Amino acid sequence: MTNFESVYGTKNPVALVTGSGAPRVGRIIAKHLASIGAKIALHANESVQEAETAAHQITKDFDTEAIVTKGSLEEPETADSIVNQVTQHYGRLDILINSAAIWYPTPLEEITPDELIQYYKINTLGCWLTSRSAGLAMMRQNNGGCIINISDWATERPYLDHAAYFPSKGGVDVMTRSLAVELGNRNPRIRVNCIKPGPVLLTDKVNEEQREQIANSTLVKRVGTAEHIAHATQFLCENDFVNGTFIVVDGGRSIYAPDGLQVGMNTG
Repeated sequence: MTNFESVYGTKNPVALVTGSGAPRVGRIIAKHLASIGAKIALHANESVQEAETAAHQITKDFDTEAIVTKGSLEEPETADSIVNQVTQHYGRLDILINSAAIWYPTPLEEITPDELIQYYKINTLGCWLTSRSAGLAMMRQNNGGCIINISDWATERPYLDHAAYFPSKGGVDVMTRSLAVELGNRNPRIRVNCIKPGPVLLTDKVNEEQREQIANSTLVKRVGTAEHIAHATQFLCENDFVNGTFIVVDGGRSIYAPDGLQVGMNTG
């Protein structure tokens, strides 16, 4: 049994999950929320056909409703468009999960201004605009709503070859706190929080040796799953006394430095 009804006034809140067309973390979050009663709005840009298939499967598997919204978050008008698509279809929007993002390695010397701009357009500005659009819709609802941004554990400890990516995700951390203040002051039933995933859903390009190294970089000595992120999402959707905060889901990676140094060595 979920806590949805006491938080949103319905057992079947409406959740929009950006970047959920492709089979990545956003898709798993959408499926998990559907499994506990939510009505779903997937979002896709290039993965529209995949999203349509996923929506059909979600409807079939979980006896709920799922639609697909479309648009590139590089375009400023997309945020209002996809939120309007949801509210026009369902008549409400209770949960927004900002999981759309781009990331790929580029050496510092090769990063172009256009690449930086693209990161900010999608990872930062797209997230901000969608949050604002959803928040303004939630302001008109007695039960407000819940916005969850997906950031990255390594904004605090960046690694090499992602000097364009990490600043764009660092902006998500700041906007989470700022929008929690802005929207909470307009409707105290609106909450904005953030999840900072660690190593989950590694790509096929990661070989077995690299996977083992990544697993050993965590305290729990294993790679996480998208389901771990989805479970944290459920917590933030249900707990209406958590606002403006971050949950790090990284197996302890952000506090652990597996560098082989011995603690408590006699240096005298």
